[in-house]
Amino acid sequence: MKDLRIALVQMQVTIGDVKKNREKIAAFVEEAAGRKVEMILFPELCVQGYNRERAREFAEPIPGESTNHISQLARSFNMVILAGLAETSGCEKPYITQVVAYPNGQVDKYRKTHLGRSEKPHFTPGDQLPVFETEKARFGVEICWDLHFPEVTTVLSLQGAEIIFAPHASPTIVGDRRDIWLKYLSARAYDNSVFVAACNLVGPTGENQEFCGGALVIDPKGNVVAEDFRGKEGLLVVDLDSRLINTIRHNEATSMRHSFYLQSRRPELYQLLVNTQLTN
Repeated sequence: MKDLRIALVQMQVTIGDVKKNREKIAAFVEEAAGRKVEMILFPELCVQGYNRERAREFAEPIPGESTNHISQLARSFNMVILAGLAETSGCEKPYITQVVAYPNGQVDKYRKTHLGRSEKPHFTPGDQLPVFETEKARFGVEICWDLHFPEVTTVLSLQGAEIIFAPHASPTIVGDRRDIWLKYLSARAYDNSVFVAACNLVGPTGENQEFCGGALVIDPKGNVVAEDFRGKEGLLVVDLDSRLINTIRHNEATSMRHSFYLQSRRPELYQLLVNTQLTN
């Protein structure tokens, strides 16, 4: 990994007002470009807004109008953009997708693989855990509920991911977002020797919903690098120092303090992890 400047967006969206939401995305990208940001993360379903019951109504194909718009922004501002939208699936229920648009015009995507109980009636789960790559870093995406499953981050790290981007749509009623995130995002980062960069929707959406916001970056030792929990729209710009993760990943550590724990795994002991039945 090389040193990298990223930005995390706390964004207020209006359900179904794709034009307005895309204009806001463009404004944040332009602001980030002025601060020499190289990669920018937007929250889950920021293009159409997070609404389970109406997601099918607003879902779009990929490629489509919104992904073309995001791709054009990536080219115009020479930036990797990760933005969330509801993607048509070919069946009744759309995917929750995070688009990854590159300055060269390439567009990749990650489809949320782990759906919450309230999401399952309305969305289709993805079935792949891809790792993406730029000249500076390899990265994976986990969307909100995905982060509660430790195996996902481990699989991404074993495939070479150095950063996990974690877009969220977590409502205010869930509770203190900082307190909740620090319980498990720090563990995902520490156990798998990855940076974790999370952001959330913020504010009311016009559909009797309100999101609590939050932006947080954690380093590969589980330490908070930067945070913003003021509950307002905004851009958190963070410089990721590659020295720590390179020391861990390249076996340059002079003590066990900077071990890459995944190299000492014993998979033969973990068969229960792929057993579909829970034991009591």
